Amino acid sequence: MIKLIDTLSELTGKLAAWMFFAIGLFVTYEVVMRYVFTLPTIWVDEVSRILQIWATCLAGAFVLKHRGMITIEVAFKDPTTLARKLVESFALLTILLFCGVACWYGFDLWLKATRLGHTTDSFLATPKWVTHGSIWVGFGLLMIQAFVEMARIWTGGMPVRGGDDGLENRLESLH
Repeated sequence: MIKLIDTLSELTGKLAAWMFFAIGLFVTYEVVMRYVFTLPTIWVDEVSRILQIWATCLAGAFVLKHRGMITIEVAFKDPTTLARKLVESFALLTILLFCGVACWYGFDLWLKATRLGHTTDSFLATPKWVTHGSIWVGFGLLMIQAFVEMARIWTGGMPVRGGDDGLENRLESLH
C-alpha cells in the first residue's frame, strides 16, 4: 500500500510539473499574440489559473514525500533521536488535521458547485467544480502521503532529505 501511495504521489508531482510547464507556454503564447499580433486570447488567463490551482494542490504530496517542506532543524538535527521523531510526528499530525478540514469543506464546496451548476463569471464560464475539486483531491493526496511518512518515521527510520551534509550517507551506514 505504501508503494502505491508513493507511486501516486510521484505521478501527481510529475503531472503538476508538466502543468506548470504548460502554463509557461500558454502565457508566452498570450504575450506574443497580445503584443506582437495585437490579438489577445480569451482563454489563456482562466485556463492558466485553473492549471495553476490544480498543479499546486497536486504537488503537495510529492513535495512531502521528497521532504521538501520547510523544516527547522536547529535543535533536532539527528533524525534518529526520539525527540526528532516526536517533532516530525507532531508536524505530520498538524498537516493531517489541516488536510482533514480542507478535504471536508473542500468536498462540500465541490459538491454544492456541482449540484447547483455554478460557473465562473468569465467568457469561458467554466464550471466551478473544476477548480473546487482540486482542494479535496490535492489535500486528500497530501493526507494519505502524510500517513505514509508517519509510518516511515516509526517503522522504517526517519526519511532524510537529500544533501543534508552527508547525513543521508551516515544513516545508510547504520543499516
